[in-house]
Amino acid sequence: MGRATYGAARHRKKVRILKEARGRRGAPGKRWRLAKEALVRSRVFAYVGRRLRKRDFRALWITRITAACRMRGINYSRFIYALNESGIELNRKMLSEMAIHNPQDFDAIVELTKQHQPKAAAA
Repeated sequence: MGRATYGAARHRKKVRILKEARGRRGAPGKRWRLAKEALVRSRVFAYVGRRLRKRDFRALWITRITAACRMRGINYSRFIYALNESGIELNRKMLSEMAIHNPQDFDAIVELTKQHQPKAAAA
């Protein structure tokens, strides 16, 4: 006869995993091995998703700043360059919020950065 190992602890572990997998459609919500595999996959997707969210928000902020800059007759890349040259240390999140909620302050920043535009190269 086989030797029982980890009896109660093993049962608690299975109950915990099956409880976490509850609500999944079909076998992964009921069967131990499939539940375990589904949870591993879901945790991997969650890990990746936490990093993608940061990327998505940065892209959103850049899109908003680009639109606000174009309305004021300046290019996004030139705006960011001039922002760095003028020593204004505002991140893209704050700039996008300012462009939406405080357009007059954003106008003031654009005017400050226009003084630090790169000189046109002689062609």
